[in-house]
Amino acid sequence: MKLDGEQQRNLRRYAGLCRFVYNKALALQQANHAAAGKFISYVTMAAWLPVWKREQGSAWLKDAPSQALQHALKDLEKAYKNFFAKRADFPRFKRKGNGDSFRYPDPKQIKLDQSNSRIFLPKLGWIRYHNSRDVLGELRNVTVSSKGGKWFVSIQTLRQAQGIAQREVAIVPSTATTAIGVDLGIARFATFSDGTYIEPRNSFKTKAAKLAKYQRRMAHKQKFSNNWKKAKAKVQKIHIQIANARRDFLHKATTTLSQNHALVFIEDLQVGNMSKSAAGTAENPGKNVAQKSDLNKAILDQGWGEFRRQLDYKLAWKGGMLFAVPPHYTSQECPECHHVAADNRQTQAQFVCVQCHYENNADHVGAINVLERGYRLLACGDAALSRSVKQEPTEVSQLSS
Repeated sequence: MKLDGEQQRNLRRYAGLCRFVYNKALALQQANHAAAGKFISYVTMAAWLPVWKREQGSAWLKDAPSQALQHALKDLEKAYKNFFAKRADFPRFKRKGNGDSFRYPDPKQIKLDQSNSRIFLPKLGWIRYHNSRDVLGELRNVTVSSKGGKWFVSIQTLRQAQGIAQREVAIVPSTATTAIGVDLGIARFATFSDGTYIEPRNSFKTKAAKLAKYQRRMAHKQKFSNNWKKAKAKVQKIHIQIANARRDFLHKATTTLSQNHALVFIEDLQVGNMSKSAAGTAENPGKNVAQKSDLNKAILDQGWGEFRRQLDYKLAWKGGMLFAVPPHYTSQECPECHHVAADNRQTQAQFVCVQCHYENNADHVGAINVLERGYRLLACGDAALSRSVKQEPTEVSQLSS
């Protein structure tokens, strides 16, 4: 059963009310800071929330679930803490249509009927959804979010509480017995030490011309007019298609690797540093800015960081392990005589050792060296230091729209 019109309007309204509370609290924090006041805590802000509901012109705040509004204030406090800890930038005001979401933090108010693929949420009632996976463990909270005109419900469950396992995740030994080295690149997305490789998906590049076309149309419309909103929706749709294509490509690649190999060695690439702008400043302008910009786009289009994240948790699920090795000179070192020289890589794709005349594809040479360095890393006992941090994906089910 699809969402009816009233349910869709309520979802948009509740997300908008939570955004209003977040922005109002952020404005108060900024004004308080400008007046040399101390940081206003969540407890103080939450005490003001009933007052805001009684104020003239904002009585419509009563329409939204109270705990969802309170959690918007918690999100702001968390954003400030991340800023103070230098984990994130300064909190910014939220815009309509950009990541609209709200959360139900109290599991007592939520009912989940998995057999019928429906969930009960306060002030929304029973809503049917398309189930993406079974919900395991004790339900803790639910987040409702909008993306590309569709609504999603993300269900968080508790795995362990007070030393008592709520949901046991079986650690199975890997059925695979092989190890492989992976070299990431632009011309080839991933080249493996066994000589095979994966062609790049280039999700953004394939849609760039169409995206630019609709962006030009949007720029010619009167801002915030109905036609402008329609043009903006088409631009957003293309962005979502790009993201979905990239995510699908990465999931297929990482699933295949995790199923076929017990050990995967990958370069410890600092993608953020590699894709920094070379524009420089007015006093000290950069060099080859256009070429570096194209390279940055190509690097980010490949999704190297997401590839590594997915590969890490999927290998852990399958009983395998992911190891990151130093990336220095992997494509300039000869795998035969181990001579390192920039002249070994005569072109982007060709490797010819100037000492022993070993020839091969440069990306394949890099993958071979990554595998060898991984073995040396294991032999030296430093594997635990190079293991990337596990991140499990959020459990998401899609609401009908």
